Amino acid sequence: MFGDPVLRTVSAEVSTDDPGLNSLVEDLLDTVRLPGRAGVAAPQIGVGLRAFSYNIDGEVGYILNPVLEEVRGEPALVDEGCLSVPGFYFQRERFPWARVTGIDLDGNKIELSGEGLMAQALQHETDHLEGKLFIEGLDKERKREAMRQIRESDWF
Repeated sequence: MFGDPVLRTVSAEVSTDDPGLNSLVEDLLDTVRLPGRAGVAAPQIGVGLRAFSYNIDGEVGYILNPVLEEVRGEPALVDEGCLSVPGFYFQRERFPWARVTGIDLDGNKIELSGEGLMAQALQHETDHLEGKLFIEGLDKERKREAMRQIRESDWF
């Protein structure tokens, strides 16, 4: 949740010989399968490793050591929320297309790309791995209002 230091820390790369890696991926996949979730990064479940899962249009998967390689198009305002800032959606700019590369559990290279919600999720989840929450990308006025609302929330 917002305020936990793991969310503000750059995540470490994973090693495919880590014995807990399979469990981490299972947890990420189980968590993202719940309704209303487009993506979950490892720091959101308390693990400071570079991994995230996604659930876009019924396609569920994961990626390890993802790197945001490319974004395209003119950034546009989109409504965005986050499991770590529950109950809030704010408009922020995201690129309409994104591409991420990384590896799977066997160390094989994988690539994810897409537009719309997939592009947004790829950017959002890689931001988490860099220790950034989506509210950091808000313009000054929106961020001020977002922080006010968050501070007034029941869970803060």
